[in-house]
Amino acid sequence: MSTLAEIEAQVPALRRYAWSLVRHDQDADDLVQDCLVRALASLPEIEGNGITPLRPWLFTILHNLAVSRWRSLRRRGQTVEPESANLTVAPSQEWTSSAREMVDALARLPPDQRQVLMLVSVEGFEYREAAGILGIPMGTVMSRLSRARDALRAQMEGRGRLALRLVQ
Repeated sequence: MSTLAEIEAQVPALRRYAWSLVRHDQDADDLVQDCLVRALASLPEIEGNGITPLRPWLFTILHNLAVSRWRSLRRRGQTVEPESANLTVAPSQEWTSSAREMVDALARLPPDQRQVLMLVSVEGFEYREAAGILGIPMGTVMSRLSRARDALRAQMEGRGRLALRLVQ
């Protein structure tokens, strides 16, 4: 399979991860597009290298772009036009309600836990690969994943947030 075909095959997974980071369709599409532009610009270096695994490399680019955007938005704030705001009412089917509860519970997780959960559980990266993408130690990935799963389970069972112990 050619490198371009491999990159093309990763677009849906990149889109899912981008949406989990920014939670907005248009912003996720922009993030994926910027990721692909950067990847294609660096393609001659990567193809000549022959060592770099393509999938983790793409997710690393996407993650770094998301962090950069988050930092710049935090500095200048974000505005939303009333016409572009999503004001639709969700369907009332039970499966949609359950899915919405899961997405809402996922959104309530701290960003660091949500990122690890998406990379490992949804995108299927190994702990080592997720650690490389996020630039953190593998033990931190395992710890965040465990806490994310516990918190998500607690929210879905209606227990809300796990109580924190006071250590003196």
